[in-house]
Amino acid sequence: MLKKYYQKDGVEAGCDEAGRGCLAGPVFAAAVILPKNFAHSILNDSKQLSEAERNELRPVIEEQALHWAVAQVDNHEIDRINILNASYLAMHRAIDRLSLRPDRLLIDGNRFKPYKDIEHTCIVKGDGKYLSIAAASVLAKTYRDEFMENLHERFPRYGWNSNKGYPTPTHRRAIMLYGETEYHRQSFRLLPLPKQSKLFK
Repeated sequence: MLKKYYQKDGVEAGCDEAGRGCLAGPVFAAAVILPKNFAHSILNDSKQLSEAERNELRPVIEEQALHWAVAQVDNHEIDRINILNASYLAMHRAIDRLSLRPDRLLIDGNRFKPYKDIEHTCIVKGDGKYLSIAAASVLAKTYRDEFMENLHERFPRYGWNSNKGYPTPTHRRAIMLYGETEYHRQSFRLLPLPKQSKLFK
């Protein structure tokens, strides 16, 4: 059972990101402020949910949250500032878009760059512990997946409709055969080292 809040008093926003480990596309982040009495039978860490369950939850979260926002940092920005800083920036941008100022931020993970003067609490595997972080993980994941599925229409060879830009053997084989796109992250190792060439056999 996921917890409804970290502290009973005050407004809390759960924050999470999606796409840190991808070879292509932006990193997305979401910030979600849920009512204190929010409950849903299947809401959990987005990685523990099926695609159908995430897509079912997205409109529920959007309709029932007090406030929510989604933001992204593209692959060019990722290459300039590195993926860790880009993840922080995406979360900051999502928080910027909230029309209600939270008193505390609940951050999935063990590190965060402070946002203005708002207190934050980092929670390892927080998306499996707190409803607001789980909700943020669902929004970040579904919005990013949708973005990559749309890109797939332009770049069908890379299989982004299924791998969403992650380093699967199919994705890396396509990079080897067809080269990179403008959406690939140049600061990432796009192809494995030679000793890992069995991926392409």
